[in-house]
Amino acid sequence: MDLFNPEFISQSNLLPQDGTVNYYGCIMDYEKANWFFSRLLDAIEWKNDEAIIFGQLITTKRKVAWYGDTNFKYSYSKTTKEALPWTEELLILKQLVEEKTGESYNSCLLNLYHDGSEGMAWHSDAEKDLKKNGAIASLSFGAQRKFAFKHKTNKTTVSLLLEHGSLLVMKDETQTHWLHRLPPSKKVNKARINLTFRTIITS
Repeated sequence: MDLFNPEFISQSNLLPQDGTVNYYGCIMDYEKANWFFSRLLDAIEWKNDEAIIFGQLITTKRKVAWYGDTNFKYSYSKTTKEALPWTEELLILKQLVEEKTGESYNSCLLNLYHDGSEGMAWHSDAEKDLKKNGAIASLSFGAQRKFAFKHKTNKTTVSLLLEHGSLLVMKDETQTHWLHRLPPSKKVNKARINLTFRTIITS
């Protein structure tokens, strides 16, 4: 399924089976989205991401940041990050996303892609620290980018374009049965910031 019509806005389930993905389209006007994009570039403590792949520590061009209610520790790609306290901008966005989705979140992982050469390979957000089958709200600012899903068993794919100021939510069994990725693109020469609001389970 290909959902590349820029006018496509739907809160119905985009996945044909085994999970739920809702795309809300732009949830704020263009000027407000521009303001948040600029503020996030300046106010967030960005750092190059690190991952251990085949036993080697790899540092990515892509930058990341991790914020939350407390100093949660979050592990993925065999590395661990400790959450920073919320900024004012992030709390505003968190409240907006919670109102739109009817869900609550206690943390946020941010990614900064400088241009289309930076992306994310196929993966699932199924780390043990995350609430199982919980909602993950993805808020995008900056360059419009393709986002894709692939079923782990039958390889069905679903793709759409994530717009500046748009919201996408993955929940239920999506992470169990589907992979997702942000493919690189030679056509994109502008930066994109993505925020994924999540719920960390504390013991």
